Amino acid sequence: MELPVYSKQQLALRNGQDRPEIWIAYKGLIYDVGDSRLWKNGKHYEHWAGQDLTEELPDAPHTETVFEKFEVIGKLAS
Repeated sequence: MELPVYSKQQLALRNGQDRPEIWIAYKGLIYDVGDSRLWKNGKHYEHWAGQDLTEELPDAPHTETVFEKFEVIGKLAS
């Protein structure tokens, strides 16, 4: 099944504030992080949901393997 493609504007609405969905993007894929207790209200430390966090990962205390526990729900439009 082909994943749906979402624009950055559509991703931005899934920030846990404007809509109940809490999504983030990483390396072109969009993940649903809404079930994570670490993303309650759309905020995880200094990061906000509804954004592409690819550039921010090098500063994180974890690796990209953290995304393996989240469902990929779409692709970010380039």
